[in-house]
Amino acid sequence: MNILFMNSARTWGGTEKWTLMAAEAIAKSHKTFLIYRREIIGERFTIPRFQLPCLSHIDPYTLIRLVQIIRKEKIELIIPTKRKDYVLAGLASRICGIKNILRLGIVRPLKIPIVHKLVYNTFADGIIVNAEKIKTTLLETSFMQNEKIRVIYNGLDTDALDRLSLPPAHKKFGFQITTAGILTQRKGHDFLLRGFAQFIKLLPEADAGVVIIGDGPKKEELETLIKELNIIGRVNFTGFLQNPYPSMAISDVIAMTSTNEGISNALLEGMYLKNVPVSTFAGGAEELINNERNGFLLDYSDEDALCKILLKLYQNDRQRKTISETARETVIRNFSISSMTKEIELFCKETIGAHPIPSDHKN
Repeated sequence: MNILFMNSARTWGGTEKWTLMAAEAIAKSHKTFLIYRREIIGERFTIPRFQLPCLSHIDPYTLIRLVQIIRKEKIELIIPTKRKDYVLAGLASRICGIKNILRLGIVRPLKIPIVHKLVYNTFADGIIVNAEKIKTTLLETSFMQNEKIRVIYNGLDTDALDRLSLPPAHKKFGFQITTAGILTQRKGHDFLLRGFAQFIKLLPEADAGVVIIGDGPKKEELETLIKELNIIGRVNFTGFLQNPYPSMAISDVIAMTSTNEGISNALLEGMYLKNVPVSTFAGGAEELINNERNGFLLDYSDEDALCKILLKLYQNDRQRKTISETARETVIRNFSISSMTKEIELFCKETIGAHPIPSDHKN
């Protein structure tokens, strides 16, 4: 197969990590290519890639170049991974007579019937989602078809994680809570900090702190909140890290307190690196975490519950170790890069085979 991935992101995040892992893994058996917008994305890939402006959902220049690339490289299937890419990829796929599989990694209700029917049904031959909850939400819309949606869990390259997590970083706090992701409202960093501040009020002498890996537009607001909560010195912003794993490997808790997710890559990585996962019920967290067995689940904004979980983990080393080891086993068993790659390849083959590519495109 000849497959073209498309990612027009401006910053690096979970979707971009998925695109990198999927494209590079599939490239071992098939020809894969990448369309990207910013060098912060493109520079990480080793597959052939093309930089396009991707200025809007309907950018004429990008669409023309996309069609040219598809025809020149004899692309059979395109996989757009960002919402802005969906329309451009859909139009190009119909112009060129190829297949189009969207990749969606977050719960997204479809509330604009005419537009969403065009993008997610008419223009799309398939949709890859990384959680059953995303699929269930899509199917609440009457025009969505069950057979078009394939749940494929994110996979981790555990060999790479083992290598990249060494040597371990210096541990800043005796009990270290780590969270990773772009600093936006959706990620719920403010909720995490409020729950942590409540925990510190109960145990003011605790050697505990929060490490926030990532950068984004809400950083100044979070810094102000830290002052208001009187937890200055207990929160460390690392900014964006090219390799966050040495820091994650010495952490005790991986916190994902978002309002909306799919299944977070950072959460999976933290679990593999023996962190206890503490997550809101956002997205597919319940498909990953069995509450109090391999992690903890709580409602977004329930600061009391978050405080109690942190208190329990801080005071019970044995429980923390048992849960973290079970969390790692969960990831090894259910979220391998090889399984993810095989399932993506199978879905692509099935989608291409559903209706043969026109002979004039093959030639």
